[in-house]
Amino acid sequence: MAQHTIATPGRGLVEITAEAVVFVRESNIADGLLTVFCRHTSASLLIQKNADPDVRHDLDAFFTKLSPDGQPGWRQGGSHSRVGQSSP
Repeated sequence: MAQHTIATPGRGLVEITAEAVVFVRESNIADGLLTVFCRHTSASLLIQKNADPDVRHDLDAFFTKLSPDGQPGWRQGGSHSRVGQSSP
């Protein structure tokens, strides 16, 4: 099974479409299914049609407002990521 790791800068939305396309193209797969697995507990996968670049900006602004860094009373430092990115 082939694997590919994508390094991210931390909190925020990361566009991985181009890397996924290259990965599939270089694997010489004609038919099949690409599974994207996020190993970290505070990571999630958001599938968006990406027709308008402003959508990504707006989503990132929404998640930041919904769950800003430094929430008082949270016991785990990465909780803002889990709360913000697990919202529907």
